[in-house]
Amino acid sequence: MKLTYFPLIFIISLFLPLSVYSQTEEDYQVADNYTKQEVEITMRDGIKLHTTIYSPKDTSKKYPILLQRTPYSSRPYGKDEFRSKIGPNEYLMKEGNIFVYQDVRGRWMSEGVYDNMRAYIPKKKGKQIDEASDTYETIDWLLKNTKNNNGKVGTWGISYPGYYALYSLLDAHPALKAVSPQAGIGDFFFDDFHHNGAYLLSYWRATAVFGYEKSTPSDTSWYKFPELGTQDQYQFFLDNGPLSNLDKYYKEDNVFWTQLKEHSSYDEFWKSRGLIQHLKDIKPAVMIVGGLFDAEDLYGPFESYKNIEAKSDNYNTIVFGPWSHGDWARDSKRQAIGNVYFGDDISKNYQKDIETKFFNHFLKGPGTKDSGLPEAYVYDTGNKKWGSFEQWPPKGTVKKTWFLGADQTLTEIASEENQTFVSDPKKPVPYSEDIKMVFTPRKYMTDDQRFSARRPDVLVYETPVLEEDMSLVGAIQAHLYVATTGTDADWIVKVIDVYPADAEDTEETQAYLKMGNYHMMVRSEVMRGRFRNSFENPEPFKPGEKTSVDITLQDINHTFKKGHKLQIQVQSTWFPLIDLNPQTFVPNIFKAEEGDFKKQTHTVYGDSKIEFSVFQEQ
Repeated sequence: MKLTYFPLIFIISLFLPLSVYSQTEEDYQVADNYTKQEVEITMRDGIKLHTTIYSPKDTSKKYPILLQRTPYSSRPYGKDEFRSKIGPNEYLMKEGNIFVYQDVRGRWMSEGVYDNMRAYIPKKKGKQIDEASDTYETIDWLLKNTKNNNGKVGTWGISYPGYYALYSLLDAHPALKAVSPQAGIGDFFFDDFHHNGAYLLSYWRATAVFGYEKSTPSDTSWYKFPELGTQDQYQFFLDNGPLSNLDKYYKEDNVFWTQLKEHSSYDEFWKSRGLIQHLKDIKPAVMIVGGLFDAEDLYGPFESYKNIEAKSDNYNTIVFGPWSHGDWARDSKRQAIGNVYFGDDISKNYQKDIETKFFNHFLKGPGTKDSGLPEAYVYDTGNKKWGSFEQWPPKGTVKKTWFLGADQTLTEIASEENQTFVSDPKKPVPYSEDIKMVFTPRKYMTDDQRFSARRPDVLVYETPVLEEDMSLVGAIQAHLYVATTGTDADWIVKVIDVYPADAEDTEETQAYLKMGNYHMMVRSEVMRGRFRNSFENPEPFKPGEKTSVDITLQDINHTFKKGHKLQIQVQSTWFPLIDLNPQTFVPNIFKAEEGDFKKQTHTVYGDSKIEFSVFQEQ
């Protein structure tokens, strides 16, 4: 097996905003305006964490500290090597703040052992540590040792750094006043590597980033990626067969791969690593940011906001735009996800009018709850405009229920007719018709779904052409009644906006497509059937027995326009976004054998239904 080492800048760019590594329009030079200092900050257990401090050269005033803790490297290393951009955005950079980057323990130039999603310890004793204590002690050191700081600290980050920002809310330092977790992981069993217990096979290559440990500080990458010899992701995983056959690419020295295999259900290993259950009595101001088409982290941002809102009395807001993972920090003029164009300067306006305003109010301004920002700032991805709300989900909604009826229709009355299809693990439904090898999936979140609608193993239900606009907000509940000839199955529900025949192409439209009759995926989710009653205790289906399967699809804010149709698709494979379910119950799918994978016939009953909240503007 050939192993490949990728340049660090390439790997980090897969997780972080591209603008971090690009010059601003005015070719602003960080080195001309900031001094750089590299220090080692000692934690309570003696471990030293490598920390880089950028301080404004203008020392005539005091500045707040903005801290980002990251597993993706605080480089470039060396006192004369500068990042081309620092801070959350160029506006905060140019106006002056003290920006700090820290390698978390066990990563890059920091000492210690890395623990992927390190468990939080609520009542630490002695030298016990977690990411909360590391953050607290880092902030304390910075306040005492960084010149010209004003005594106020903020944390921020995107993706994994967003998780560390979220972590900073636990046992928060009194000086921590503003926290913006952006696309932060909330629970590894529902974000990134799993969705409702289904393993996200499309993230398999990223296992290399998190699974290989190091014993000493390193300024170069120590992890390696397998070379797969093809750009056809679908065929690669289909040819490899059961997950156990992938062991030849990741051996036992990949700690995370071993953990994934050994903990196939929601056991204490995963539970202890979740942060959401600990988000209570939060004190700092919080602005959670996410993308409505973020393929990696939708669960974490929404659930973090909702739990803080329910269990704390702090300033807590949410911003969700028409973005994929990290788009809000990029410099793109035209904002599009795949083939769907949403508008110009959406990210730039957010950076200037929302993000900068949040940090300035709490770190340089009065810090009151009256920030001038809305409680919820959520983009309508159908009307293509921002909405400001006093709460999220907003007031003024009514419930709407559609049943999965006969003749491919969504009806208001349950049908007595049932729909069946054959699910064959040897011919799974693709999640995208693009032929490529992706590191982590992104574009599929708005992809055209005509290719799947035309397959016999995908059930389709849709409304007539809408005679007026219909705005759907908040979470979507799918209540399926199903049966299978097997003893296990996955259930995937997709919510789709079917465009009219005369919809116009844009410059983003792929060459082989037309936007006329485009089937835009608005939201989708999977439920691994064995977890339908409990994520802790998987159980088989009884062949032929009608069974309830409930699926929560993460929040949307989407207006289905007059002339469009709302469509629901139901299927049982989604490959290789998720791994293949053998459709024969085995205790651990990571250990399933070739003979366990069986073709089965699935039934969806006519009293299955989808529940939406329809927004009616006040």
